[in-house]
Order: sequence, then structure tokens, then C-alpha cells
Amino acid sequence: MNRHPLLSWLSRYANVAGLLLALAAIFLFFWTQIVNTEGIHTFAKPENLQLIARQATIVGLAALGMTFVIISGGIDLSVGSAVALVSVVIAWFLRAGYDPAVALMMGLVAGAACGLLNGSLITGLKVTPFIVTLGTLLIFRGVAKWIGDEKKIDADLTWLNDLLRVLGKDEKWKVFPEGVWMTILLAVFLALVLRSSRFGRNVMAVGGNEQATRYAGVAVGKVRLAVYILMGFFVGMAGLMQFTRLSVGDPTVAQGLELDVIAAVVIGGASLSGGQGSIFGTIIGVLIMATIRAGCSQMGLSNYIQEIVTGGIIVAAIGLDRLRSRRSA
Repeated sequence: MNRHPLLSWLSRYANVAGLLLALAAIFLFFWTQIVNTEGIHTFAKPENLQLIARQATIVGLAALGMTFVIISGGIDLSVGSAVALVSVVIAWFLRAGYDPAVALMMGLVAGAACGLLNGSLITGLKVTPFIVTLGTLLIFRGVAKWIGDEKKIDADLTWLNDLLRVLGKDEKWKVFPEGVWMTILLAVFLALVLRSSRFGRNVMAVGGNEQATRYAGVAVGKVRLAVYILMGFFVGMAGLMQFTRLSVGDPTVAQGLELDVIAAVVIGGASLSGGQGSIFGTIIGVLIMATIRAGCSQMGLSNYIQEIVTGGIIVAAIGLDRLRSRRSA
């Protein structure tokens, strides 16, 4: 049974308010715990905020695309492998002497091709997204290793390497590097698409009730295919930022990235059952994950502790999703 629009509105914004409070509480905890030798709290310094934003960019870009995938009732486990593939493609074209703009374009094409393959297999073969993307996870990683001959691909430094650089003293007015601003602008654009466009409404409808949407005359297969191509584009953007961050094309990077991406989207209010989610919620989920990672690192916690914390967050996110599903049933 459909809820009253007012109740839906209150529920949505109550969720956002809760997420903001959770982010503030996490940030406040690390602010009180991280103190330098002079007794000064350093977690809220502008340099650290910039670091968190830079670290959140790769997960954030992939999470923007994943939001549409999960809202439509799908999933994509191949994200990490596709990001590695894009970084290798960009580095390969740069090493071959192509213009950085061409390398960037080919990286985005590679990402979109990954999304097209996933979407085509899911809609054409009528196979569940979990199975398809589990298979392409291995395919994309294997192709990346094949292109790179199972080694990192070094490339000359270009303007692509500056997208996530640390800002110099004369650039403080920018607040964040260009890659972060690109992510913010793309997030605003996708939020408008999701809430105000026919495509966004169709994505919501497909995830909410696929059969009813089909009866309403919506081409469900085309919507799903478009969603996965969109996912591929944002994987391409994430792969670009991965290359920017490392300055090499590495076929072994981003292993497990898909878990962080899915967790951020679910923490942000999206339902794994489909039909529910928001871009703003996803961004908050990404910031929660990035803040926890940065805080644990600056507290000097071991990697295995950080992995345990991340795993706990993923389990908690899935439990929260189940709880939301029961309440809305």
C-alpha cells in the first residue's frame, strides 16, 4: 500500500537528518581523539578536510553510478576490476604518446564499455546482476592484466595527474582540487536527474515494482541497460581519479572497492531491494566511510583493525537495509 506523500517526505528527510547527525558524531569523536604533540586537535584542520575529500572521490564517483543501479534493483560487483581496467587503459594511451585528452576519452569509453557489457548480459540473457557482475569482475581484471602484461604501466606526468593533487599555498582559494569539484558537480546533476527527469522516475519505478512498470508501458530492459551504461561512465571517472592518485595504471588496484561503494550507497538510504535511495544520502554515506578510514589511519590503528571496522560497517549497512525494508513493508 502506498504511503501518504507527506509521510514519504518526512521519512526521507528524517533519514537524511539522521545521516548528518551520524557523520557529525563520527567526526566529533575523531576530533576529540586525535591530538598532536602540542595538544592541538588536528582532525578539523583544512588540510585534513581536503585529504578526506580527496580520498572520498574515487568511492564517491563510483557510488554515484551505483546509486542508480541499486535503486533500479540491480547490483554491480565488477566495480573494482573495471576501475583498474580504466586506469590501465589511460596509462597505456599516455605511454603510447597520445594526447591526455584522448587517453581520458578512451578511459571513459572503456568504463562505458564495461557497463554496456554488464547491462547487455543482464537484459539479454535474463541473468541476475549478481551472477553476471561476479563473472565480469574476473573478466575485467584479467583484461587489465593482459593490457599491462601483468605489470604496472608508467606514464609521463600530464594535467591528468593534477586533478587530485594537494593544493599549493597560492591555490587555497580553490578549497578542493579539481577532481573533488568535478565529483560535486556530477552529484548535483545526478540528483536533479533522479528526482526531476523521466529517466529518474523510470529507474525508481523499475526498482519499486518492475512488473507494474512494464505494464505501464516502460521499456524495462532499456532502462536497465541505460543504468549500467551510466554506471560504466562513472566507473570510468573513478578509474581516472585512481590513475590521477597513483600516476600509474595498475591492474591490481581497487580490489574490494565494490564493497566500499555498495556500503556507502546502502548507508545513504538506498535499499538493496530497489526503489529507494538518493544521491545526497549516498554522498553522506561516502563521507562517513572516508571519515572513519581517515580517523582510524590518523589514530595509528593497524590495517587489520581498519578492515574489521570496514567489514562491520558493511554488515551494519545491510542490517539497516533489512530493518528499513521491514518497516516499509
